[in-house]
Amino acid sequence: MREDVPLAVPRLTAPDLVAGGRPASQQAGWIVDEPRWDAYYAVVYAACLAIVQAGPLYPAGRIIASVALTAMVPWYVFLGRPLMRLDDATRGADGKATVYLAGLVVMFAAAQSQDADTWFLAFALCPQCFHVTTVRRGMVFVVIINVIAGALEAWRHPGLPRAVSAFGIAIFAIAFSYVYSRWMVRVIGQSRDRAALIEQLESTRAELAAAHHEAGVLAERHRLAGEIHDTLAQGFTSIVTLLQAAEAGLDPGSQGQVRRHLHLALATARENLAEARTLVTALSPATLEAATLGDTVHRVTGATGAQAGIRAQAEVTGTARRLPTGAEVVLLRVCQEALANVSKHAAARQVSVRLCYADAVVRLIVTDDGSGFDPRTADGGYGLKGMRDRVRQVGGTVEVTSAPGAGTEVRAEVPG
Repeated sequence: MREDVPLAVPRLTAPDLVAGGRPASQQAGWIVDEPRWDAYYAVVYAACLAIVQAGPLYPAGRIIASVALTAMVPWYVFLGRPLMRLDDATRGADGKATVYLAGLVVMFAAAQSQDADTWFLAFALCPQCFHVTTVRRGMVFVVIINVIAGALEAWRHPGLPRAVSAFGIAIFAIAFSYVYSRWMVRVIGQSRDRAALIEQLESTRAELAAAHHEAGVLAERHRLAGEIHDTLAQGFTSIVTLLQAAEAGLDPGSQGQVRRHLHLALATARENLAEARTLVTALSPATLEAATLGDTVHRVTGATGAQAGIRAQAEVTGTARRLPTGAEVVLLRVCQEALANVSKHAAARQVSVRLCYADAVVRLIVTDDGSGFDPRTADGGYGLKGMRDRVRQVGGTVEVTSAPGAGTEVRAEVPG
C-alpha cells in the first residue's frame, strides 16, 4: 500500500457519484470537502480554548496560550483549507503544506508549554496532517506533535511515572493515527475502484441504449417496408394487372377516349408502383449492405436517366468510407427523392449527382438544369419536407437552391 500519496480523495475521473452524493468531477476529496470536518475542527478548537480560559494559569501563561490558539484560526482558513482542496499531484508536491504544518507545530508547542490540556487539540491537528500532504509526510508531523506534547508534559512534571504516562499517551496517539491513515488509504482505493466501475457501467449502459435505439429504428423500417410491400405495392400490381386485362379486352374499334384513359391510368399505376418499391428499398438497408453507398448512387442515377430519357451522371469524390446505416439510408433516400422530383417536375435535359466524402461530413449534391421554382413561394410538398425531416434525424442539414428557369440544386450534408 502506497503511503506517498495524499490521504484526501482527489478529483476522481468518473463522472458519476463516488461519495456523499456528489459528482467526482466536482470534489477535491469527499473526506476533506465534507462540511462536518470544519464543524469537528471548530468544536475541538472551542473546547481547548475554553479549557485554557478556565484553567488555573497565571495571566501571562493564559495570554500566551490564547494568542497561540487564536493564531491557528486564520492560519487554517487562509492556508490550510486551500491546501486541502488541491488535487493529488499538487498537494503531494506543494511545499506550502510543510510550511503550514510547521506553523501548526510551533503554535501548538507554544500553547502546550503553558497548558497541558492543550494536548486535546491533537485530535484536530492529526487529521489535518493527512489532509494537506502525503500520508508519509503527514505521519512525520503526527509524531512531532505528540512527541513535543509528551516531552513538555514530562518536563512540566519530573518523575518516571509522569514521563511514562505522557509518552504512553503519545505512543497511543501515534499508533492510532498510523492505523487511521492506512485504513483511509484503503478506503480511498476502494472509492477509486468504485468510481472506475461506475464509469464503465455508465459507458456500457449508454452503448446498450444506442444499440437498442438503432435496433428499434431498423426494426421499424423493416416493418414499414413489409407493410408497404404487402399493401401499396401489391395493390398497385393488381391495378396494373386489371388495367392490362381491360385494355386487352377492348375491341379494336373502341373509342380512342376510353383507350387513352386506360393508358393514362396504367401509366399512373406503374409510376406509383415504382415509387412504392423505391420506398421499400430505401427503408430496408439490404441494398447498402450488398454494395457501397457510392455504387448505389451510381445505379440509382443511371436508372433515373434511362427512365426519364435525360442525361444523368454521378461521381464520388474523397475517400469513401462506411457510415452508420441510418446516415447511408438517409443519403440514399435524399438522392432518390431529388431524382424523382427531377424526373416528374423539372423538365430537365441533364442531372448530376455528386457524393463528396470530407473529413467530418459527407455531402450529397443533386443538380439539374430544369425549369426550377421559387423556394420562397413553393410549399415543397411532402417530398422536400420529408427529406429535411429525415436528414435532421441524423444530425444533418438540407439546402435547396433554385429559381424559375435556372434549375435546382439540392445539397444534403450529414456528419460522418
